[in-house]
Amino acid sequence: MRRAATALLALTMLPAPLSAQVVTEPRTGTGFPAKDHDMTLLGVGVRTKTFLKVKVYAIGLYVAEAALAGPLAPHRGRPVTPAFYRDLVWGDFPKAVVMKFVRDTTAAQIRDAFYEALPSVDRARLDLFASHFGTPRNGQTVVLRWAPGGVLETTAAGAAKPPIADKAFAAAVFGIWLGEKPIQEDIKRDLVSRAGQPLH
Repeated sequence: MRRAATALLALTMLPAPLSAQVVTEPRTGTGFPAKDHDMTLLGVGVRTKTFLKVKVYAIGLYVAEAALAGPLAPHRGRPVTPAFYRDLVWGDFPKAVVMKFVRDTTAAQIRDAFYEALPSVDRARLDLFASHFGTPRNGQTVVLRWAPGGVLETTAAGAAKPPIADKAFAAAVFGIWLGEKPIQEDIKRDLVSRAGQPLH
C-alpha cells in the first residue's frame, strides 16, 4: 500500500506535458499556453502607457516549430542578436502575436497607437488594420498571424478579419514590438525570453 502511495505521489510530481503548460505574464497574471498546435511560445510581455505605467495588454510571441528547426536554427545556442530579431520580423514562416487586453480601449486609441508606432506607414492601410481590432475590452484577445508570403491575418474576439497581403506591412507590424525601434524595449526583450528553451 505504501509503495502504491509512493508511486502515485511520484506521478503527481511529474512536470505537466509541454502542451499543457501555461506561461504567466507576471505583471498582469495573464496566461499563455507554452504550445499552440505546432507553434511554440518564445516569450511574454506587457504593454504599458503613460508615466503611470497603465497596463493595456499582455502579449505573447509564437513561432512555428518548423522555423525553430529551420530558418532560426543558426541562432541556436547563441546570445540574442539584432540578426535574430531581423529574422523574427522578416522571416517568411508561420508566427503570431497574441494580445490579451487587460483594460477597455477605444477604436481611436487603437488607431492612434498604430499611428504612433508606424509613422511612415500609409494611413489608409493603418486605418484598415486598426479597424480590425474594433474596440477591445478587458479580457478580449486579438491574434495577428503571419501566413506564407507575408499575409497578415487578424482574429479579434474570435472573429477572423480580411487578410492583408503585404509582406512589408506585415513586417512593419511585427516590428512594432521586435524591430530596431520598438514601442517598448522591455517588450522586445521579454518576447524572446524563452527562446533559449525551444532553440536548444
